[in-house]
Amino acid sequence: MRRWQFSPALIRALGVLLFLGLAAPATAQLLGGEPEVAAPEAPAPIATTADPAANAAISETIKGIFAEIEPLAEVGVQVSAGVVTLSGTVPAANDIRRAEAIATRVAGVVTVENRLERNLAVDDNLSPALGKFTAMSRETLQALPLLGVAGLVGILIGGLGFLLASVDRLWVLITPNPFLAEVAATFIRFLSVVLGLVVMLEILGATALLSGVLGGAGVIGIALGFAVRDTVDNYVSSLMLSLRQPFRANDLVEIDGNEGRVVRLTSRATILMTLDGNHLRIPNSIVFKSIILNYTRNSQRRFSFDLGIDSEDDPIEAMRVGLAAVNALPFVLNAPKASAVIQNIGDSNVVLRFFGWLDQSDTDWQKGRSLAINEASHALTSQGFSLPEPIYRLRFDETAPLPMKPVETGKMQDAPRRQSVPPGEADTDPETHVINLVAEERRTKDGATDMLDSRRPEE
Repeated sequence: MRRWQFSPALIRALGVLLFLGLAAPATAQLLGGEPEVAAPEAPAPIATTADPAANAAISETIKGIFAEIEPLAEVGVQVSAGVVTLSGTVPAANDIRRAEAIATRVAGVVTVENRLERNLAVDDNLSPALGKFTAMSRETLQALPLLGVAGLVGILIGGLGFLLASVDRLWVLITPNPFLAEVAATFIRFLSVVLGLVVMLEILGATALLSGVLGGAGVIGIALGFAVRDTVDNYVSSLMLSLRQPFRANDLVEIDGNEGRVVRLTSRATILMTLDGNHLRIPNSIVFKSIILNYTRNSQRRFSFDLGIDSEDDPIEAMRVGLAAVNALPFVLNAPKASAVIQNIGDSNVVLRFFGWLDQSDTDWQKGRSLAINEASHALTSQGFSLPEPIYRLRFDETAPLPMKPVETGKMQDAPRRQSVPPGEADTDPETHVINLVAEERRTKDGATDMLDSRRPEE
């Protein structure tokens, strides 16, 4: 047998409700008796209409009203003691309710007994429909001249808008870049179409239809807005980038981890040419939100590299020797001066980090850094500093002798020392191949959309 269990909270809630129910009558008596209940309103008394003359007057009044309404002209009306009985047939179901509503409003009517029925005869229903269609056709034919004038005015306004939008030179002069010129021209076209439609409906007297169309278009626009929000985001980002001009053509930039030279900024994407010569298209919505690192804006650029020395060597002397070698390079700038720091001290080595500056317009950054590493490491080894190699600890089994071969005298030779290339003979000229490729592509595709404008200030 199943046992019901009630929680303490449920028991307390039932107790409170029971207490309130028992306490309500007592509280009402203490406050002055039983609570008052609003008495229902008594229905209005029915006026007796036994006079035959009065009934006849009601009947004549209703029949006179029905005679002026074509669908109700044949409705039968009988009145007795203020009760109106309607009989006969009417063309539509709506006419049945209409007749009853009219009869009820006549003075002296107590109630209406509605016995009307809809006339389902084919001839009686087909003739009014054909009559309405004929009337609509006649009205349409009569309105053709007005419709033609309204359409002509609408087409004229729209055509003027499209003609004005096609004047590209005007919008290029007004707006700061070709992208905004295209946006302005598209807006003029849209505005001219809407204005032509409004004027046409105003001439036809159908402005209420325009409100419905615009309301439906608004709902559809909201739905499409959610569907194409990424496209809208990209479009707005393109507009903002065209106004801010964060880079120029052929600038070496890094966008969202992608490095390359800028080819052009279009209405949808930023096109880069990587240092490998490949085209890279980045959506403008990503470009606008990403961190942009421009290597070309400032021609002076710092390079750095690490070198390790033995832990028993003097790091200060090693930094002096390495800096002397770096400063001796012709492309290293005197201001700002090259510098070095102790980056880290390990178990068997000390890591030194060297810094130097060069001018990218005269020296390739990668080549200059590579040559500086070579000269600094060669100078350290020449002065007796050892560049430690990785140390491995080996454990041998002492019980197993290792076979050893005797070394013949005179067979071991010292490894050849690395020769340093004279700095003046090393190639440090900037790489121009990718720069030339970008310039050639911009020259051959001069008609392509490009929102980069060298005349406008950079951000």
